[in-house]
Amino acid sequence: MTFQLSKDQQADYERDGYVILPQLFDGAETDLLRRAMEEDPAIAAHSLLRPDQEGFGTRIAFWNRAGDSVYGMAARCARMVDTATTLIGEEVYHFQSKLTAKEPQMGGAWEWHQDYGYWYYNGCLRPDMLSCMIALDKTTPENGCLQLVKGSHKLGRIDHVPLTDKQNEADPERMTHILKSHELVHAELDPGDVLVFHSNMLHRSDKNLSDNRRWTLIICYNAASNDAYVAGDDRYYVPLDRVEDAAVMAAGLSFSADDQEHFTKQAYVPQVAASRGNG
Repeated sequence: MTFQLSKDQQADYERDGYVILPQLFDGAETDLLRRAMEEDPAIAAHSLLRPDQEGFGTRIAFWNRAGDSVYGMAARCARMVDTATTLIGEEVYHFQSKLTAKEPQMGGAWEWHQDYGYWYYNGCLRPDMLSCMIALDKTTPENGCLQLVKGSHKLGRIDHVPLTDKQNEADPERMTHILKSHELVHAELDPGDVLVFHSNMLHRSDKNLSDNRRWTLIICYNAASNDAYVAGDDRYYVPLDRVEDAAVMAAGLSFSADDQEHFTKQAYVPQVAASRGNG
């Protein structure tokens, strides 16, 4: 039977801006996805190191299409596509995916930001977008799990300011006030759990100073009617070929072929002004 969000889970997402779906991928599926991230030569070839302010770094890889690899099947499988369609409220397409790999004792921090604080500049007119973070490892406060500001998706798009040439952050002055009035949540996940969060959700993560790595696979969806208008942006609307859930296991340990995934050569960091305020 295909997974369906419960009414309570939908209500949680609408109220809080996120929902955790325990064990959406079982152990065997998660193992395949983990091994694909570890062993696919295309992932290794397109991995980038995004440093934080203190010299720690997170290894990331981005791709813009959902192909026939096992991780493409994860993005196309019914449980994921139907979840995104239900929460966004219309047809969706695969916007981008990325591996975020925080290695033990060296994984870097990400400061407060909204994904729509970046995607706005890709020409997406509305924040009708979301991310699905699949835990490949156990994520804890010690190894840099995601931190969320509960209900912050209702605040609208916050202005972002430059932090480094590789990272922008939400207006620090506004964040001070937001954190006084909103609950901070640590999204602790077991392998196979999926954290679904709104594109306006304020989130960050600490560096990984533990002895355990923290790898996650993040699959992002956009509303079909919210297609990016910026010329040259590779994340434009392509109809999503939805597959049954069994396709993940049927794919086996399949890797990228013929660059179906459209891997990117560098992370997109929009040039933003240093001014502060509400967007």
